[in-house]
Amino acid sequence: MQKFLPIRSATDRRLSTQGIFDALIADKWLSPALADAFLIPARTSINGDSHPLALIAAQSWKSSSPPHQQLTLEVLGKWLADKIGLPYLTIDPLKIDVAAVGGVVTHAYASRYSILPVAVDKDSVTVATAEPFIRDWEEELTRLLKRRVIRVLASPEDIARYLPEFYNLSRFVKKASAQVSQQSILQNFEQLVELGQRTSLDANDHHVVALVDWVFQYAFEQRASDIHIEPRREMGNIRFRIDGVLHSAYQVPSTVMGAIIARVKALGRMDLAEKRRPQDGRIKTKTPDNREIELRLSTMPTAFGEKLVMRIFDPQILIRNYSELGFSSEDHATWNRFISRPHGIVLVTGPTGSGKTTTLYTTLKQLASDEVNVCTIEDPIEMIEPSFNQMQVQSQIDLDFASGVRTLLRQDPDIIMVGEIRDRETAEMAVQAALTGHLVLSTLHTNDATSAVIRLIELGVPDYLISASLVGVMAQRLVRTLCPHCKQPGELDEVSWNELLLPYKAPVPARVFQPKGCLECRMTGYRGRIGLYEMLTITPDFKRLISRNTAPDLLRKQAVRDGLKPLKLAGAQKIAAGLTTLEEVIKVVPTDQD
Repeated sequence: MQKFLPIRSATDRRLSTQGIFDALIADKWLSPALADAFLIPARTSINGDSHPLALIAAQSWKSSSPPHQQLTLEVLGKWLADKIGLPYLTIDPLKIDVAAVGGVVTHAYASRYSILPVAVDKDSVTVATAEPFIRDWEEELTRLLKRRVIRVLASPEDIARYLPEFYNLSRFVKKASAQVSQQSILQNFEQLVELGQRTSLDANDHHVVALVDWVFQYAFEQRASDIHIEPRREMGNIRFRIDGVLHSAYQVPSTVMGAIIARVKALGRMDLAEKRRPQDGRIKTKTPDNREIELRLSTMPTAFGEKLVMRIFDPQILIRNYSELGFSSEDHATWNRFISRPHGIVLVTGPTGSGKTTTLYTTLKQLASDEVNVCTIEDPIEMIEPSFNQMQVQSQIDLDFASGVRTLLRQDPDIIMVGEIRDRETAEMAVQAALTGHLVLSTLHTNDATSAVIRLIELGVPDYLISASLVGVMAQRLVRTLCPHCKQPGELDEVSWNELLLPYKAPVPARVFQPKGCLECRMTGYRGRIGLYEMLTITPDFKRLISRNTAPDLLRKQAVRDGLKPLKLAGAQKIAAGLTTLEEVIKVVPTDQD
């Protein structure tokens, strides 16, 4: 370790800017001329309290030697960690048990040495630091905790940010739990004997308010689409769905979990006293960067209390263009032909969570104008949009999809969007609307485009009405896209490629990519999702086959002859374009279709 001492200051054990520059020059990461140009004004114009790595990263320089990568804080941190022989850790708050690490040392002690415990087990404690040569705390912690201390290097900005956040969150949970314990002593006999009675904090307690604010903040920062708050016997779970995959975010005591759910229900103007029946609500709030966000709430009674799911809707999905959704130029042209018709039914199919709502909202946003009356009937209304006339299904007053469409037909609409065709009556009303001169957009839950025709027949819609009204069907899926910041060349298994495409054939792409992981994608290797689309155009030849007696595979074969490209081929195109991986496509595409 002695040979690396010039990296630190001559007067104390902190890293020095001069020492870091000398090491970067020696490793041919920086040129001496560039370093000299920076160091002279640095002594007078840059805050001396700033960390040397942060100072250098702020210059946005690139390495002097190939591959000339940007000298970001993470790149410099990994370089330094490798140079001094320490592991480098990118702090991910969703992978850290904040309650456990918050009990290792006090906030004051961690702040004094700028250290942050990040992992705890029965034998060791892992502690992140940005000053690897300051080690006074290491021996002391080893003695006090009677555990092995493992040091890791981390970004000084990460430590400065997460140190107060982790300790504040841990303190809120502890104080909330203590308050619940005090309240439980005061419960009367009737409350104690009541089956299933649990004590909870007041929803407006400032500790609970802070916890809920933290949940919202982290969900927005992590690009979550859903927040799951799940009670358990002892410790409840808070999980985020990010790019279609659930990630554990935090655990809190079950009694505190009840207070968190009560706080969210209060914000959503839901009935706090009702815990036995499912409820729905809605919250409008803002992200840390001042963007307006809507959250749709849904509660469900479980064995250990109410489970709450919050679906996050970003209004910006309404202004995304089709290429951002994943449409190819051919897909876009076909879809435009569908929605440009003056009347008829256009269907979007796919399982729950496949992006049907986003596609329809983007489409309606494009179609809505001062000359067009766009009306929707939804269950529930996913997002309020001023350019639409939106109606909510309300089963308690017999306002269902069918009666809603019947009402909309008396409102002089040009375009009608029906949230979902679920039964015969709704299907017949949609057909009637299409035959009387309206463009009707709706959704069905089917695996592919041609199955939508079979579903309408099964619902009892006469085949001649389907032929007369149906314009086109689009099936879709969502796949995670590779992070553009860190994806790297990879290899493709030829056998798996051929199995995906059966019965079609296509050459193995000359170049494919695989996930790696970086700060931008939370080390998952994926960032965002993109659509795969299958377009069924209702041609005269296809219409002649629409019948209750026609086998589904005959419809499928005719659709392919008419130009339908199956979802698996759309997935193969995204793989060849370097946007996703074979594994992601296999997860979502039905491989049993021709």
